[in-house]
Amino acid sequence: MYQSILTEIDAVVGIVTLNRPERHNAFDEAMIAELAEALLSMASDPAVRVVVISSIGKSFCAGADLNWMRRAAGFDFEQNRRDAGELAEMLRRIAECPKPVIARVQGPAYGGGVGVIAACDLAVATFEARFALTEVKLGLIPAVIGPYVVNAIGERYARRYMLTAEAFSAAEAYRIGLIHEMVADEAALDAAVGEWVEAILKNGPGALSEAKALIRAIAGEPLSPTLIEDTVGRIARLRVSPEGQEGIAAFLEKRKPNWMQ
Repeated sequence: MYQSILTEIDAVVGIVTLNRPERHNAFDEAMIAELAEALLSMASDPAVRVVVISSIGKSFCAGADLNWMRRAAGFDFEQNRRDAGELAEMLRRIAECPKPVIARVQGPAYGGGVGVIAACDLAVATFEARFALTEVKLGLIPAVIGPYVVNAIGERYARRYMLTAEAFSAAEAYRIGLIHEMVADEAALDAAVGEWVEAILKNGPGALSEAKALIRAIAGEPLSPTLIEDTVGRIARLRVSPEGQEGIAAFLEKRKPNWMQ
């Protein structure tokens, strides 16, 4: 079905794998379109409860494909707007997917690859993975991925790595918040992803979606009467929802809720 990616549903886990190892899984317009379509499919599939984004080969994602960059260099302003808009939509679908999205990072990630990781909810990488935001070396800026990167690592570290374009290690990525865990090898990657999946599947599917929406709604917002009222309304609505009622009843009755059966 796809030329640049692979998709699979393993039980309740949707797996999207970048599959251009000979190009270090660099983005072009075709891969971006396929990723956007696959993410939409996973988001709307009731059988999928968790999404994992992974890659085949030495690199997780080397950013923009050179041939794509050559084509884009000949685009006019409006063509570049449309091109960048497609990347923005793909990243939005990762960030706003109603299911938790995990980045499984087995190798280097540059530019847009860092953006994909930052847009995911959880990220784990091997010790040997390297990262860089290299756009300024080309006279460009990491504009479309910028909101996700700044949200992940904060303004201060974004200033350093967006302005210097220097590469940094998995240990540094962990320290500044781009990844949540770092592990020795791909076997350990799979184990870490498996542990997260196991933990996530114990939780209410609707609650997971609502938790993601809550984070988006309150992140960076000042504490105000409007924000407080919004959070009050959210919890009240979930307490009377079928899933909320089932979760509370299961806890009080010392049994597993129906989403774990």
